[in-house]
Amino acid sequence: MIKKVLKVGAIALVLGVASGCASNAAIEAAQATADGAARDAAAAKSAAEAARAAADSAARAAANAQSTADRALSSASGAQSCCDANRDRMERMFEKSMSK
Repeated sequence: MIKKVLKVGAIALVLGVASGCASNAAIEAAQATADGAARDAAAAKSAAEAARAAADSAARAAANAQSTADRALSSASGAQSCCDANRDRMERMFEKSMSK
């Protein structure tokens, strides 16, 4: 009878230790998964920050390009006004010379 109790106790002890190891293994697996998720999140955050920096740089470049285009348009408008004035003056001079 005592031998039977000792055998049952030994089996229970082995099962208890084995289940404790399984629990530790499960905890370690869960920790590894959590660590992997944290690394992935950090990498995603880093990529997002890099993308934001690139977008900010692109926005500054676009603003500079718009400013340059606005100055070019202003300059072209001024040149067109000068050209129109010269054409009008030449036409008046031609009409004046034809009327003599």
